[in-house]
Amino acid sequence: MILLMTALLVTGADVAEGLGIRSKPGDDVTITPVFGPESPGPYKHPASIAEFANGDLFIAYYGGSGEYVTDTAVYGARLRKGESKWSAPKVIADTPFYSDGNAVTWQAPDGIIWLFYVVRYGETWSNSRIQAKISKDNGETWSDSFFLTFEEGTMVRGRPIVNAKGDYLLPVYHETGHDQEFLGPDSASFFLYYDQKTKKWTETNRIHSRIGNIQPAVDVVDGDYLVAYCRRGGGYDPRKDGFVVRSESHDGGRTWSEGKETKIPNPNAAVDFIRLQSGNTLLVYNNSFEDRTPLTVAISTDKDKSYGYRRDIANAPHSLAYPFVIQGKDGMIHIVFTCNDRTVINHATFREEGIRQERFRVK
Repeated sequence: MILLMTALLVTGADVAEGLGIRSKPGDDVTITPVFGPESPGPYKHPASIAEFANGDLFIAYYGGSGEYVTDTAVYGARLRKGESKWSAPKVIADTPFYSDGNAVTWQAPDGIIWLFYVVRYGETWSNSRIQAKISKDNGETWSDSFFLTFEEGTMVRGRPIVNAKGDYLLPVYHETGHDQEFLGPDSASFFLYYDQKTKKWTETNRIHSRIGNIQPAVDVVDGDYLVAYCRRGGGYDPRKDGFVVRSESHDGGRTWSEGKETKIPNPNAAVDFIRLQSGNTLLVYNNSFEDRTPLTVAISTDKDKSYGYRRDIANAPHSLAYPFVIQGKDGMIHIVFTCNDRTVINHATFREEGIRQERFRVK
């Protein structure tokens, strides 16, 4: 399948023709294929997106010839404010002889841009460590790499947040099992807490649950009340008892409750969660026990107590995986996700009103 790999705006119908993603004509959700198999290397997964203070958007991902090869590197690409075409991806981190993994960029309130990413030092992701770089020139150049964690099996996937005190909270996780197709039940989510006074990262307690959980997505709901949603553990076979796991903090992210299973199905797939500028919260996930499709967005108007609006923004006969969501300063919501066997990165854009409509109210 040949794709036009530019940042041309396309409607849902156009995407359906080019990628097999089904959406209704006239949608107020725009999905743009940004990079495909040829740009550069076939494998690219997962993708993250950030908005910098100057208005630029920045996508980071790891890519190469496959998930478990050693030729992978972390790539970055930029959409400058006011432009319509993404820059060509370029390598921003590459560990010789080892496989690089999940990458997240984020600009802190002091203007420093952080790159968090994973390096796999063994046969499975259970052998990973988290490394980081920083940039003081809007991601044009990067520092040397340094270790953020030394514990085997520690990984990153979600964006950091700033709590009410002004401290940073980076969602991370500890993956066990030493198996490419199974996450051990003791796999757990936790956070690295960056104290502005000490300038040091420290670990919170770990979120444990029945079959394990990883890849927490976190945001402030109200004051010191924070919520995190996590991907379930276990294998990749369909299971009717596989649900998104939820945890709470009431002290700004210092300590976390035990993980509780929600009623939201999870096919062992990443989810993401943010508080919107309106004060409402948004959850994006695959609404299925079996497949990483459809890609569903839900909005809560009662501080995460219930999700009264739900819309499938895309559907496909293949995986629509690893959604990563931000809201820009202009109110636009951006979601990046991969598809077509992890060879294509897509960029979806819409406003809150695109989901919070009467026709998408949950009955």
